Amino acid sequence: MAYAFIFPGQGSQSVGMMNGFAELSIAKDTFLEASDVLGKDFWSMVTTGTEETLAQTVNTQPLMLTAGIAAYRTWLHLGGTHPTALAGHSLGELTALVAGGALSFNDALIVTETRAKAMQEAVPVGVGAMAAILGVDDTVVEEICTLAKEQDVLEPANFNSPGQVVIAGHRSAIERAVKMAKEKGAKRAVILAMSVPSHCSLLTEASEKLSHILDTITVSVPTIPLYHNVHAGPSHSPQEIKTALITQMYSPVRWVSCIQAMANLGITTFYECGPGKVLAPLVKRIDSQLTGIALNDCNVMKNAIEGN
Repeated sequence: MAYAFIFPGQGSQSVGMMNGFAELSIAKDTFLEASDVLGKDFWSMVTTGTEETLAQTVNTQPLMLTAGIAAYRTWLHLGGTHPTALAGHSLGELTALVAGGALSFNDALIVTETRAKAMQEAVPVGVGAMAAILGVDDTVVEEICTLAKEQDVLEPANFNSPGQVVIAGHRSAIERAVKMAKEKGAKRAVILAMSVPSHCSLLTEASEKLSHILDTITVSVPTIPLYHNVHAGPSHSPQEIKTALITQMYSPVRWVSCIQAMANLGITTFYECGPGKVLAPLVKRIDSQLTGIALNDCNVMKNAIEGN
């Protein structure tokens, strides 16, 4: 059966998020490996840490990368086969690149730490924000961004599913946009608990720092087709992959297009690999003929493997 693996980014983290993988040592070993590379006790963070610690971008991004790889290694350890295609939402694209053999886990950790620090430093806390707009067409969201931005930055950041778009920019513009969205009939418009306005032009400078670190590491073409956020298609050279990662920081995540492109390959099942279940429900909202399953513990994985 053809299926894809999709890897989550920030927003799926929580204390105890790896409890579903505790029966096997491979998950903890992956976290210890990450701790050796970056010098932080990541396993303690996810088992006994605080939500505030996990929510810090400089911690969240390496944690989610590590969690995704721990889950993927667990899948293979349990006898799961490699997927037909890969994609990752925002930060999850780096996890997908490791799963596809384009990046080593060690290098991906270093890149992720650099990415997180650059993003956190790019926009002072309180200056930027993100908001979710639900229940209106993408064109209406784009119109709201144009009308509400005034002299600020305000742009669509994540096209997550039909009727669910996240916007990013200056906080003052976000506040105007939330009010305007409600006036235009949005079912919900809410500012998110994010300290960094990801995937908008406020992160252009941060992307330059990512570019520098990418120049120091080895990137290969993945052994499994990987669909990038920025153009919803695979890259065919290491330089194309680097460009996609750099551009992604200040460009919208075209998640709907990524899922549709993989569905066009004949893929009908999408496994969300990692803690939480943020991406799996989006799959059916994008296309009711598709199935999304969150592989957020060993038992779910075993059942999925038996079903394949």
